[in-house]
Amino acid sequence: MIDLLTIFVLAVFVGFEVVSKVSTILHTPLMSGANAIHGVILVGAILITGSAGSTLELVLGLLAVFLATVNVVGGFVVTDRMLEMFRK
Repeated sequence: MIDLLTIFVLAVFVGFEVVSKVSTILHTPLMSGANAIHGVILVGAILITGSAGSTLELVLGLLAVFLATVNVVGGFVVTDRMLEMFRK
């Protein structure tokens, strides 16, 4: 249990550091290209949530599913907005 929580906290810190170091110009193309990775993260979060053994694991799993879903949808919205700039 502590192992999973430690991995979760480390992933939050690493993710924040990686995203905060990306320049604004590159953020939109990288976000649209990373939607496949976000989809894999969403599937992983669903699988982990399905095998939750305690209430804390279930709550953290549902939070991961929610945040991954927001990330995937946000990526598609940004990609769509970016592609709208190139239409006449």
